[in-house]
Amino acid sequence: MKGYADMRSTKAARADGAASDETRARRSPCATVRGGDLLFDADLVDLPQAMRWREWMGRVEAAIFASPTAVAREALTKLVGRACNLDDLLSDIRDDLRTRPYELVHVAGGYQLRTKARYADAIRVLNNGARAAGPPALTPNESFVVTAIAYLQPTTRTELSQLAGREISRDVIGSLRAHGLIAAGPRVAMPGAPYAYVTTKRFLEVFGLASLRDLPDIEKLEDAGLLQRSASEIELDGMFGVEDEDAVEPVEDVEVD
Repeated sequence: MKGYADMRSTKAARADGAASDETRARRSPCATVRGGDLLFDADLVDLPQAMRWREWMGRVEAAIFASPTAVAREALTKLVGRACNLDDLLSDIRDDLRTRPYELVHVAGGYQLRTKARYADAIRVLNNGARAAGPPALTPNESFVVTAIAYLQPTTRTELSQLAGREISRDVIGSLRAHGLIAAGPRVAMPGAPYAYVTTKRFLEVFGLASLRDLPDIEKLEDAGLLQRSASEIELDGMFGVEDEDAVEPVEDVEVD
């Protein structure tokens, strides 16, 4: 009986060992468990250089793919070793994606995978909730207002109305807020203490800007004829890829500081 019990114990131990091996095989080769905590091996020093680089590429691409928003550079550095040049790694990922229908872009201070613009119609045909990259459909008035806020922020509705030479309605502001393109900023020290409006991270994402520093220079817009000294000649609708089907209404000249 003792020998039979020993055999059963040996078989059970082998089965437990096999199960443990299978569990380890399913787990990432760079992850180990110690004291119940997952320890992440960022450096991968045990892998050959070429395999290490491909593993880093896979990690970074997977993390960006899984994120609903742009992933900051600081977050991506946690996934790779200290010897990794992240700029070179991101460049290699972009090269890998050249023939794919999506691409790696730098927007809103981070990195995001986006469907290429030429596939937007295919996404819309399915109508399954997927969102194509790019700005939402805006009216000429809305595109004018969000552009003005981008350059003048923080700015109030009254100041926007003065610039436009006509009343900018609360409905326009509400629509832009519903799209997530603008948000209420600080209150202004003037009668009624109105809110000043600012653009959001979402604004950067939909217009493909890494930061507000990527906005076209005012001087360049003037040289290109897109922005004139007279407010009646301001043509801001197409600056961010919004079609200018309707021209901005003519208004009286105003001075802009």
